[in-house]
Amino acid sequence: MQAWKEYQEQNKDRFLNEMLELLRIPSVSAKSEHAADMRTCADLVRQRLQDAGVDKAEVMDTAGHPVVYGEKIIDPSKPTVLVYGHYDVQPPDPLELWHSGPFDPVIKDGKVYARGSADDKGQFYMHVKAFETMVKTNSLTTNVKFLIEGEEEVGSPNLEEFVKAHKALLKADVILISDSAMISMENPSLDIGVRGLAYIQVEVTGPNRDLHSGTYGGAVANPATILAKMIASCHDENNHITIPGFYDDVVVATPEERALMAKAPYDEKEYEDDLGVQELWGEKGYTTNERTGIRPTLEVNGIWGGYIQEGAKTVLPSKASAKISARLVPNQSSEKITEKLLNYFRSIAPKSVTVNAFNLHGGEPYMTPIDSKGYQAAAKAIKETFGKEPIPVRGGGSIPICTILEKELGVKIVFMGFGLDSDNLHSPNEKFHIENYYKGIETIPYFHKYFAE
Repeated sequence: MQAWKEYQEQNKDRFLNEMLELLRIPSVSAKSEHAADMRTCADLVRQRLQDAGVDKAEVMDTAGHPVVYGEKIIDPSKPTVLVYGHYDVQPPDPLELWHSGPFDPVIKDGKVYARGSADDKGQFYMHVKAFETMVKTNSLTTNVKFLIEGEEEVGSPNLEEFVKAHKALLKADVILISDSAMISMENPSLDIGVRGLAYIQVEVTGPNRDLHSGTYGGAVANPATILAKMIASCHDENNHITIPGFYDDVVVATPEERALMAKAPYDEKEYEDDLGVQELWGEKGYTTNERTGIRPTLEVNGIWGGYIQEGAKTVLPSKASAKISARLVPNQSSEKITEKLLNYFRSIAPKSVTVNAFNLHGGEPYMTPIDSKGYQAAAKAIKETFGKEPIPVRGGGSIPICTILEKELGVKIVFMGFGLDSDNLHSPNEKFHIENYYKGIETIPYFHKYFAE
């Protein structure tokens, strides 16, 4: 609609500056020293919702970091869209690899570089500005509710209890999430699902203290070596996961779905060059896009032990640890897989060491039916502003709260992401293309329009 375009053009600089203000707040949920920053960020989100035109907005406490809720009810008989997002961000480490401060947003080559720019401050804020556009041009066709949480990056441990306690408040007809990516601006896509997650930590302990590697080396098991062997045993020569029962519940994609995925543009050389690798790695028998969407995976997220500072210190470490995560696909259960992972590492440990393995957090895989009203509205909105039909794809990441939201609220979720896989999510130099940010603000009002129809 012309009124939307005119309003957005007139306010585009302010829309960008407001997003940059959010990015300057180090709202790292994983670190306790940022508790005050989390509250500051929540307060600013509440204020921005009020500025955009909600009828009410509040910061609501949980057992952890607070949730920001806002709503505008124009007519109880009209459909209600619940927008979900998160204002917390990943830790920025390693800091030395950033070319600018992670919380000092820099615009370079049409991109905003900052932690949280694409995941998820920039993406959820598109909805706030799209909502403002509709309110200020008197063209809002749905009731809108906002649920912006502060713990997604640590597994949303307190959101389930919050949702259960506020079912009436959160009642809606569809849940809209922009915490995902599209193939490209030239080839728009919509995620029809996200993978689940099982995340554990394994600690291997040998001698009761660090030892001199010359005096004791060869006589005492090295926990770092044992841990490395245990991790290496998780994959066979075909990069197939060897943990007993890991694939038991996996729903194998149909030939039709694999053929649909194959239509997505893909250049393997370009993919390799972007990552700086000479060859890709993965489960035999599947393409790269299939490995990152329809197949489960197991990855080491961090590993440490012994002396890792500058210079040399010849020790045989007393302890070595690793953080390990599995991405899950339908119908895998995070609880079941977590138990299988824990049991595996406990069972294969030699008597020369002891193993302490424990759960960190998890979440379930989720699928959106492409024949749902929400998906159809999103597809029409994308076609309206991009001029072409979006390609349905499966996202490789996880949004732990999805299955809980659907179970407790009884409605489907639609993923409408405008980020790119190359935006360095969870990595140094995270970025979000300004063009994508504006395109999201332009497109989202059409979702409301078509969903109301």
